[in-house]
Amino acid sequence: MRFADLNYPSIRALAEEAVVLLPLGATEQHGPHLAVSTDTDIVTHLAGVAEASLAGRVLLCPTLPIGSSHHHLSFGGTISINPALYTQVIVDMVGTLLRSGFRRIVLLNGHGGNITPVKQALAMLSSDSEYANAVNIALVTYWELAGKPFAGDAPMESPALSHACEYETSMMLHLFPGKVWMEKAERAQRPASNGYIPWEDDEPYRGVTLFKQTAFISGNGSSGEPQKATAEKGAHLIGKATEALVAFLDAFAGWEIGGRL
Repeated sequence: MRFADLNYPSIRALAEEAVVLLPLGATEQHGPHLAVSTDTDIVTHLAGVAEASLAGRVLLCPTLPIGSSHHHLSFGGTISINPALYTQVIVDMVGTLLRSGFRRIVLLNGHGGNITPVKQALAMLSSDSEYANAVNIALVTYWELAGKPFAGDAPMESPALSHACEYETSMMLHLFPGKVWMEKAERAQRPASNGYIPWEDDEPYRGVTLFKQTAFISGNGSSGEPQKATAEKGAHLIGKATEALVAFLDAFAGWEIGGRL
């Protein structure tokens, strides 16, 4: 079921039981070799397949194609909402779904820069006593949900998904090859390792966070090893991400709402 295809009485009738799925994308530079729609394209595809797999149980909202991407502005080709405003945008959008009576809401994220402001939005929503225990609102970032396939398992050759990397480039080669220019894909120059900050893929996370503009950590706007991407790897990743997402949504639909320990 697609939110945009229904009238409001039909939507309100679904509020009690349906899982509302709101995909969150971005429109931002993805190096010289990928279209700026990459994050939106991938998350929209995953959401559509999941909705079709759980017919009648998931209400799919239109993808929000603009994310929190100010860290990419130095390269151009990016449309962004600053983090504080993006938090408020999510609060307002989810709030409208709550006012329509929905109690099971999943924010399916496709862009790393959205994670922190969306978590802040969920914290703000949960601080409202009217909604704190009366609804289930989940943030799901697809590559984190899928786990090891996006963290170095074969056939991938680099240690984790980052940005315009082997992983994203492979998925785009599989889904939208016309939006990939492999002759321009190459490993970007980046700062030397300092042992604490993971400049995308060269150090494990050790609990230290340092925010920098992408131009500081990448010479061309990409990261990882995009030159190692293939459509076959992309098909593998999309399959694993879809499998994990469908399993989660199926489980989430049955989670208890409200009540006390």
